[in-house]
Amino acid sequence: MNSPDADGLLAEQLLRLTRRLHRIQKRQLEPIGITPAPARLLRTVASYDTPPRMADLAQRLEVVPRAVTSLVDGLEASGSVRRVPDPTNRRVIRIELTDTGRATLRALRVARRSAAEEVLAPLAAEQREVLGGLLSTLVDGGPEPRC
Repeated sequence: MNSPDADGLLAEQLLRLTRRLHRIQKRQLEPIGITPAPARLLRTVASYDTPPRMADLAQRLEVVPRAVTSLVDGLEASGSVRRVPDPTNRRVIRIELTDTGRATLRALRVARRSAAEEVLAPLAAEQREVLGGLLSTLVDGGPEPRC
């Protein structure tokens, strides 16, 4: 059985690793001209088979719709997405990737891979596999407590 101190240390190490990964990823995103929040929104838009509604994005990202609106505004200004009317309901607006957005996504994938390689460099292939399994267990492990 783990002691509370050991669990606390593990939690602190996970937080430090997350912060380090964010710093590295932010540095990798700088040349692309995008910050982590819009990058996440762009990846989320791309994950849908058909262009999503703003409400879909807010729900998937677990943020308030107002936050999605601001992010979409910025991505639209950069030419990465565009607002398009829903073909079946003219009151609904969907968010569609543009060619610029798809090119940005390709650059994002390269940047994320590079950031991951930098963080994982000290680990052998077998260690990476074990870590991946452990992280999957933690991510998929159960419901999060409600506050």
